[in-house]
Formats: sequence, structure tokens, C-alpha cells
Amino acid sequence: MTSTTEKSLFLQGFWSGVPFFFVAAPFSVLFGVLAAEAGLNLAEIMGMTVLVIAGSAQFTAVQLMTENAPVWLIIAASLAVNLRMAMYSASLQPYLGAAPMWQRSLMAYTMFDQSYAVSILKFEDEPDLSLSDKVAFFTGSVMVIVPTWISFSFVGAVAGTAIPENWALDFVMPVLFLGLVGPMLKTFAHLAAALTSIIVALFFGFLPSGTGLLIAAFAAMAVGAEIERRRDAK
Repeated sequence: MTSTTEKSLFLQGFWSGVPFFFVAAPFSVLFGVLAAEAGLNLAEIMGMTVLVIAGSAQFTAVQLMTENAPVWLIIAASLAVNLRMAMYSASLQPYLGAAPMWQRSLMAYTMFDQSYAVSILKFEDEPDLSLSDKVAFFTGSVMVIVPTWISFSFVGAVAGTAIPENWALDFVMPVLFLGLVGPMLKTFAHLAAALTSIIVALFFGFLPSGTGLLIAAFAAMAVGAEIERRRDAK
């Protein structure tokens, strides 16, 4: 039976995810519009949305499709862009790794940048939460963004070019990541990692299909880990 504490944590996770509706909705509409303009039919758009359920990877795939890129490049680029989810999973493993396989599978499927951000902050701030409480919070955090992503992708796919270009829906992605990263910059190691990622991403910006972002992510992790290692050694 679900305990009162688990219900409370679920609701806390739910309300933590509510603000992201206002970012996920226009972003998913934009994906549906661009996918329709790229020539995908409704079944193909919704199939990708439900099966892949990863915004940046889906945008990457659609962009490469419009450029008539080979299938292997589309798959490789999409995986590279979405590899950050493996990093997210690694950092959540100490908190959720003991959960049953079916729960971990569902959490992996429904993980978004937003659900990761609010969950890791919660788990770090309250390390004494039980495993079931942590699972409940994470589950609550995705209860808004997952149906939003799927349903508003459908809206974009159906509306297509009826949405005016001057709405500039593509502005939401930078705003989203600024909102996610800002509260997580708590230490010098965090700030150094963020600065490293910016510099390296700009330096390797000429590389195709988000490869530069992947290099920047590994460089940032290396810098942050080294700073924390030296701090602990002292």
C-alpha cells in the first residue's frame, strides 16, 4: 500500500514539474510543426514522439532527414545528442539504482532534462529519503511533461504551417536550459564545469550534429571532477 509519505513526495514531484509545462508545450508544438514540414506523416511523427521521447534527439533526426543524410548518420547523431541521458542515469544511480528493474526501466523511458534536474536537487538536499519516496518523487515529476510532450507534438503535427512564424517558439529551449542549470551551480566545481562546457562547445561548434556538445560535456565533467578531487584531498 502506498504510504502517506510517498503520496506527499509524489505530489511534491508533480508540482515541481508543473512549471515546465509552459516550456515543454511550445517546444513540442515546434517539433510537430517541423516534422510535418519535413514530410513526415502523422503516424510517423507520433511514432517517433512516443518511441524516442527525447526532444533534442528528435529535432536532430528531423533536421538531418531534411538534409537527406544517410540513416546511419541520423541514428548516430541522435544517439550522440541524447547521450547526456546516460550521464544523468549515472548520477541518479546512487539514489535509484536499488529500485526494481521495471521501475528503473520506466524512469529511464520517461526521463527528461527537467525531471532529472528537479529530482537530483531533491535527492541531494534530502539524502535521508527512502528509496520508495525517491521513486515517488521522480514519478510525480514526469506526470506533467510526458503527456505534454506527446499531446502537443500531436497539436503541432496537425496544425503544421498554420502556426505563424512570428510566434518564435524556438526561443523556449535556451530559456529552459538556463532555468535548469542556474539552480544547480552551487559550488566552484559546478561553475568551473559550466564555464568549461561553454568554452569547449564554442570552440568545437564547427563539428557536425552536436558532436561538439558531447565533447564539451565530457570536458566539463572532467574539470568538475578534478576540482572536487583536489578539494577532497585537502
